[in-house]
Amino acid sequence: MTAADFLPVSRADMAQRGWEDYDILLITGDAYVDHPSFGTPVIGRLLESEGYRVALLAQPDWHSCEAIRAMGRPKLCCMLSAGNLDSMVAHYTAAKRRRGEDFYSPGKRTGLRPDRAVIVYAGRVREAFPGLCVVVGGLEASLRRFAHYDYWEDKVRRSVLADSGADLLTYGMGERASLEIARRLKAGERPEELTDVRGAACLRKERACAYDFVELPSFEAVREDKRAYAEACRVENREHDPIRGRALLQKHGERWLVVNPPAAPLETAELDALAALPFTREPHPMYESMGGVPAIEEVRFSIIHNRGCFGGCNFCSLAFHQGRYVTARSHESVIAEAEAMTRHPLFKGYIHDVGGPTANFRHPSCLRQKTQGLCPDRKCLAPKACPHLDADHSDYLALLRKLRAVPGVKKVFVRSGIRFDYVLAEKKDDFLRELTKYHVSGQLKVAPEHCIDAVLDKMGKPRAEVFEAFCAKYEAMNGSLGMQQYLVPYLMSSHPGSTLGDAVKLAMYLKKRGVRPRQVQDFYPTPGTVSTCMYYTGLDPFTMEKVYVPRSYREKELQRALLQWFDPSKRPLVLEALKKAHREDLIGYGPDRLIAAEKPGGEARHFGDGKKGISREKARADAPRPAGRPAGSRKKLEAGKMKKEEIRHYGDGKPGKAPAKKRPEAPPPAGRRTGPRKGPGEK
Repeated sequence: MTAADFLPVSRADMAQRGWEDYDILLITGDAYVDHPSFGTPVIGRLLESEGYRVALLAQPDWHSCEAIRAMGRPKLCCMLSAGNLDSMVAHYTAAKRRRGEDFYSPGKRTGLRPDRAVIVYAGRVREAFPGLCVVVGGLEASLRRFAHYDYWEDKVRRSVLADSGADLLTYGMGERASLEIARRLKAGERPEELTDVRGAACLRKERACAYDFVELPSFEAVREDKRAYAEACRVENREHDPIRGRALLQKHGERWLVVNPPAAPLETAELDALAALPFTREPHPMYESMGGVPAIEEVRFSIIHNRGCFGGCNFCSLAFHQGRYVTARSHESVIAEAEAMTRHPLFKGYIHDVGGPTANFRHPSCLRQKTQGLCPDRKCLAPKACPHLDADHSDYLALLRKLRAVPGVKKVFVRSGIRFDYVLAEKKDDFLRELTKYHVSGQLKVAPEHCIDAVLDKMGKPRAEVFEAFCAKYEAMNGSLGMQQYLVPYLMSSHPGSTLGDAVKLAMYLKKRGVRPRQVQDFYPTPGTVSTCMYYTGLDPFTMEKVYVPRSYREKELQRALLQWFDPSKRPLVLEALKKAHREDLIGYGPDRLIAAEKPGGEARHFGDGKKGISREKARADAPRPAGRPAGSRKKLEAGKMKKEEIRHYGDGKPGKAPAKKRPEAPPPAGRRTGPRKGPGEK
């Protein structure tokens, strides 16, 4: 595979193709990975298929405009994106600490894209090519299209369209809007005339729109009044529907932000055509000497079969970006991709995932949705499944069966997560049976997130009893199949609505079920989500009721520590949390206590002998030996100084025989989480 197989990334590449000029420049904050999981290459390949000459500039040096100017001025426009993630999320943790790695950059290097990349890149394009039409898109632009709360500055910022000085903004999955903008620019229309593109936004001097619209509270109003912010959030989410949604207008100073209704989602035939475009599905060769691009490893042998998610979790950006209307690729398209994978030199026979935003969605949530859109004031699955929900896995199950039968495929996994409440809503057990038998690699990822119903309601998640019912059903299914597999629960601390007392209850819930999470996700107030609105305003935008919000770093630290009560290093924090929550009754001994009590003098019982600061190895070494075990025999055995007749109680325990091999470790208890949540690409 050579550079000629990719979109041109330099003037030299264009010259090799015989181009004296080109139509569209794409800029992205990610490294160039020519794969359909990366938004900018998708737009590039689509425009290329329509006959446009497209060049792609990945992670240009933003300290000046020279890298952009070196590409030469495009004839039509520049379309730019921060990449697959909001650049601030890519750079900072929920605690606002700078990340040490960037999986979307070569060799995991950090610093190859700027903070607030959309704004910075747009400014550099203006410097390089004055008067050129600039279109911003991707996740960062999509979620910041309205006036929004910015967690990193702790203030409300204007629409990124206003801050970037771009001509147009595309939001959601931008294929339709990008094609229409390119077509109309090529036909001679000026950027200021493109005010009616669905799935796009613009700034106008007059209060006018080509569609029926709703006026939101102005930027100045939502900046000064948190109740106005919550009202704007409610309307923005209600109208984000491709069938019944209206345009939204929001005044910014002397201009009006006009956000046209969402574009229609791509249907099956269009998704198939998109997947069939000539993606190399690999990073550009220029990164080989830099360590490659790690993000490809998560998706190289994974298949995205659907778009959209009607789950509607309040903390998730999917509902406000891709939308809640689900569409899916055909079986033939997915099978063709799997067959192509089997010819890849690195393919070992394992398809890592057949998923998407939610793996087990392949059609709209109900028949009504196809003609009337999604209900504006209720969710399909929370707090319980809607009676009109079409819970049917038959099409997905048929697809998985076909994939298992592809020659060269040994195993097909489902790793991107399933909605367990949707599984329960189906009357038949066929899907759960085959999922358990064929498509779980020992651990099934699910996302209960919490166990307190009041918190789950604020998250937009199903009630705790639904998760309990699924756990029982999954365990029973494993038993009937003679298998022993486990659930990996995703958990979130410090979500709006979660008090310190709620976190204590969650910790006890996990302890009683033998769940010891190695990693806990702190709530991250990312732009545009309903949960972020709650975090900023202290109000539920759908009910306007007050919501408790853990804001201080210390309280977040305490809530997170409670979920890892078993970690000795967290003990001081857990003690502090229990005392602040007035739950000293959970300090002591027995199954109804969270942590052990302190000995007189402040010494805490941590290990076998209860001596503070003693390592596990030391405690084990000093512990009484089982009857019959010769003193010092382990050390002698390791030193090779024991005779065969002295060796006993290791391996099979038969005197006179050394163990053939080390006894395998016992599997973790049911529900125990043994691996971290997925990294980049984290959907």
